Amino acid sequence: MTITGGLTGKRIVVTGGGGGIGSEIVRHLVDADAHVIATGRTAEEVAGVRDAYGVETMVFDVSVETEVAEALTGFDIDGLVNCAGFGGTVAPLVDADADLFDRVMGVNARGTFLTTKHAARSMIRAGRGGSIVNISSQAALVGLDGHASYAASKAAVDGFTRTAALELGRHGIRVNAVNPTVVMTPMSASYWGQPEIQDPFLAAMPLGRWATEADIAAPVVFLLGDGAAMITGVSLPIDGGYTSR
Repeated sequence: MTITGGLTGKRIVVTGGGGGIGSEIVRHLVDADAHVIATGRTAEEVAGVRDAYGVETMVFDVSVETEVAEALTGFDIDGLVNCAGFGGTVAPLVDADADLFDRVMGVNARGTFLTTKHAARSMIRAGRGGSIVNISSQAALVGLDGHASYAASKAAVDGFTRTAALELGRHGIRVNAVNPTVVMTPMSASYWGQPEIQDPFLAAMPLGRWATEADIAAPVVFLLGDGAAMITGVSLPIDGGYTSR
């Protein structure tokens, strides 16, 4: 048994499958011979992975229950990756916008709850078990300046992961989370690329570098596969050792 074995032909839904991390997870799953369904809020968001990898696509907003239910009810799947996310803006707590806080929570926390709820119903009905991986963040584990909304949403994801693992384990469904550090995308660079922020952050990280999309995708695929058959309810830091300080 290989560490990512058991995924051949498995139907895996990846929300946010057109984003940087999401598309890399899609690519890794295709390489593992899974049947991937990439989702986005619009068809344009997932057109790239559809064309690049020939995967199936779906369109729905993870924060709207009617759309999630319509997409996933009665839809046989073996796995789910909750990768759809919204970072909001980096701002001091005393200046944080309440409406933006609600939007961050709506996508990251509510979205993870809704997709897991309806995917789990389909998994239970099918009776084959399954695996769910939630994309959380190092912001759920340590304090980061200006990240109050994002940290709250990802801490909610971690707490939800443990409860979902407890309730769904009796149905053979495993639920785990991964907690990545910063992946230096162009959007991330506007904040994390500033020398006064980047330099002390990387100096405090034992491995001393930013994560890549592939650094996140590989552990996600491992947690979906047979090599992780006895792992559930964990939040796995993928952070170069930053949260070990």
